[in-house]
Amino acid sequence: MKQFNVGVIGATGMVGQRFMLLLENHPWFKVTALAASARSAGKTYKDAVGDKWAFACPIPSKYCEMTVLDAEADMNEIANSVDFVFCAVNMDKAKIRALEEAYAKKEVPVVSNNSAHRFTPDVPMVIPEINADHIEVIASQKARLGTKRGFIAVKSNCSLQSYVPLLHPLKAFGVTQAAVCTYQAISGAGKTFQTMPEIVDNVIPYIGGEEEKSEKEPLKIWGSVENGEIVSASGPSITAQCLRVPVSDGHTAAVFVSFAKKPTKEEILSAWASFKGVPQELELPSAPKQFIRYFEEDNRPQAKLDRMEGNGMSVTAGRLREDTVFDYKFVGLSHNTLRGAAGGAVLLAELLAAKGYMD
Repeated sequence: MKQFNVGVIGATGMVGQRFMLLLENHPWFKVTALAASARSAGKTYKDAVGDKWAFACPIPSKYCEMTVLDAEADMNEIANSVDFVFCAVNMDKAKIRALEEAYAKKEVPVVSNNSAHRFTPDVPMVIPEINADHIEVIASQKARLGTKRGFIAVKSNCSLQSYVPLLHPLKAFGVTQAAVCTYQAISGAGKTFQTMPEIVDNVIPYIGGEEEKSEKEPLKIWGSVENGEIVSASGPSITAQCLRVPVSDGHTAAVFVSFAKKPTKEEILSAWASFKGVPQELELPSAPKQFIRYFEEDNRPQAKLDRMEGNGMSVTAGRLREDTVFDYKFVGLSHNTLRGAAGGAVLLAELLAAKGYMD
């Protein structure tokens, strides 16, 4: 695989910082441009991040003295120095949509961690193991934008990774409905225990916009490309509640599911164990060898013990058993800033590169 020069837009935030760690030694991608808001522009990355560095390890030395550019004012300079960009900015959604389309129209592919374009009909929202084929819609998006190289591809909401990958292999049995309650880590809000003291000894039963995303986004992921747009699936029906809990990293989901044709427990476990997607077939650098791991122990998975399974890119499950209202219930877990955010975006970029979209 050729080497690609990449930019990170929104490099100073928590997800941007995670991108920097993931890209430090990436075999395909080399960071050549960093960008953030105007208030960080002109500073070295080390100075721009300052005391907001969110990880126990230090800032990678190769980035410390890189100058942070203005994501908007320096767009031409950034576009001329990269093959594509990752976008993880914290802005108003309308401004994000405009910013990402502006980069795409400058012939820079955009792999976005943001939600702004998730329901743009010709923008693929991809979990690479599940709906890699949706990238085919990019041709129609390019026609709309009037571009040759430039396009936008997005990853889905971080909480979906804790249950959608577990429901997906079970669709063969006719999933009809699911109820999900997610218990979401504070890093999903870009926070640490130091910056979110109100979460200590507490659970907050509301996360703005999360429940709507949790119910709607899976249907786009399970949809189909038709006439140059992605048409969402009509089902299964999903209802969700989302809570913020005092956990640093790792979103846990309690899942209840019913089927048109109820499988046995052994059939569910076999479907999970054998499931793999395009990233595993292509052996993409960030793809876990085992996408789904099931724990037999009653007290697993646990965020503290299991969020780093597959370098934080696997999804874990446990406590599968029959239910008195639904057919089955189980628990899922994913690392929200790796599989759920920056890692999922890097994996999506690897898929796009392997399929020739970054050339």
